Amino acid sequence: MTQTELTIQSLGHRGDGIVQSDGRTIYVAGALPGEVVSAEVKGDRAENIRILSESADRIAPVCRHINDCGGCNVQHLAEPAYLSWKRELVAKALSDRGIQHEVQPVVPCQPGTRRRAVFSAARAGRLTLLGYHEKSSHRLVDIKECPVLDPAITKALPDLKRLATDLLPKKGELRLSVLSTTAGLDVAFDKADRTYEKKIANLSSMAAQANFARLSVNGETLLEIRPPILDMAGAALVPPPGGFTQATQDAETALSRLVLDGVGKAKQVADLFAGSGTFALRLAHKAKVHAVESDAHALQSIEKAIRRSQGLKTLTREKRDLFRSPLVREELEAYDAVVFDPPRAGAQAQAEQLANSKVKTIVAVSCNPATLARDLRLLIDGGYELQSITPVDQFLFSPHIEVVSILKRSADDGERKPSWRM
Repeated sequence: MTQTELTIQSLGHRGDGIVQSDGRTIYVAGALPGEVVSAEVKGDRAENIRILSESADRIAPVCRHINDCGGCNVQHLAEPAYLSWKRELVAKALSDRGIQHEVQPVVPCQPGTRRRAVFSAARAGRLTLLGYHEKSSHRLVDIKECPVLDPAITKALPDLKRLATDLLPKKGELRLSVLSTTAGLDVAFDKADRTYEKKIANLSSMAAQANFARLSVNGETLLEIRPPILDMAGAALVPPPGGFTQATQDAETALSRLVLDGVGKAKQVADLFAGSGTFALRLAHKAKVHAVESDAHALQSIEKAIRRSQGLKTLTREKRDLFRSPLVREELEAYDAVVFDPPRAGAQAQAEQLANSKVKTIVAVSCNPATLARDLRLLIDGGYELQSITPVDQFLFSPHIEVVSILKRSADDGERKPSWRM
């Protein structure tokens, strides 16, 4: 195939260089804006790429797996340009929905701080591979290092692989989640071979020798030497095995500060998609909080954290699928502030109800700028004013970004009907 010379015009939302040529878009992996490359163009992708002229923003990657692993697409981009790109990802998502608003500078993330990792493991002949998938592939990269992770997790990779070897199913992959806590590593395996029950003694022994705080397999806790505690502003939370937590402590602190500042002096707060109480437990120091979450195990973790804590106001809990059964206008009347932090799919059904409510303050947290922008559009059309939008980076070197948005309803706008109902 013929080599073609391309000049990179922009950086796409997945970290690929982009070239617009003859009415089509060409994606050039690993290339940066302003660079000139030689490549073979196949469909909309460039292959066999050779950089002819480097960008001043190009830096040396920090990980040996950069050319294979699909986890970190932009290690080669200098920090100022990297943060500017992530900020622009948010601004572009808003603009696509017709929302023009200043986006605050990105709260940055540092290497070696990611406390939660999700790995895959699989057989390769007699070997066990443990790591992340290759770019655009189902093949696993057997990682030896990961600069974004808490060093305690990286150090534990050999022990995790030994455990995975005993738990691998005959076919398919094994999934494992690792969380670094104040008590040590919390390790949870999923999709393990059903015969693991015959190996519980050996698995527990290996976990004890590795000094893991807790070991769980297929939802069953096999060993808990110490409760794997996370400090939620003085509330001791033990998350469910493999449960969702914010990826870094620094990001959790930044997100929580933004949420608490956004809620302000509200006395009655609903925390929707509450998870294990990242925000609810903090909010309960100054307001009465109602936490709504579909995961019963997460709600149980909140309940136990309340028992271990002092100085909290009322924190009630409700198990509810907010995608199918959002809080409706009449239920929302009890709250002067609502916080919602949904999965990547966003909170469209709940946003529609909020847009038709009288809630004074809404704090929207999201890990997906596109679905956030859709939900914000609903709220703005319903009469809310967007006060601020702040990106928080906790997925270093990746295209993912967390965002906190604060919206207020004008005192004279409580009866306005949203445009989606008109």
